[in-house]
Amino acid sequence: MLSPSAQKVQDALHERGFGELRVVEMPASTRTAQEAADAVGCSVGQIVKSLIFRGAASGKPYLLLVSGPNRVDEAKVGERLGEGLERAKPDWVREVTGFAIGGVPPVGHATPLEALIDPDLLQYEQVWAAAGTPNAVFALTPQQLVALTGGRVMAVN
Repeated sequence: MLSPSAQKVQDALHERGFGELRVVEMPASTRTAQEAADAVGCSVGQIVKSLIFRGAASGKPYLLLVSGPNRVDEAKVGERLGEGLERAKPDWVREVTGFAIGGVPPVGHATPLEALIDPDLLQYEQVWAAAGTPNAVFALTPQQLVALTGGRVMAVN
């Protein structure tokens, strides 16, 4: 049986037509990209980091789905979006997503979020994303990630 937050993600997957994807809760932490890679036995690059940024002018939340080892160049992404980005505070992340940092999934958010997907994720056959808690994850293909989130692929660095 899944914890309530992980079940919320499983339900969101089902509602979006991706019921074949399965949320699993690991005995070890998956809070960081390295911990997640160690827990599931994959490379850090196959871990999808769900990072929330706030538009500096609009206050709009942006979901950046980033390959584990990559860092976001906020200035470059801001230029591509047409507004600067600010790092989101943990309380605000929880408010807009319904999840705490370390477990933010790519779907099932309290607020609809525009998703931007790191093209580096597309090179893998399988990637792993957070599923609502610091030890819950699910596997999917990069193509499923794009379809699931309705996200657009855009360089993040």
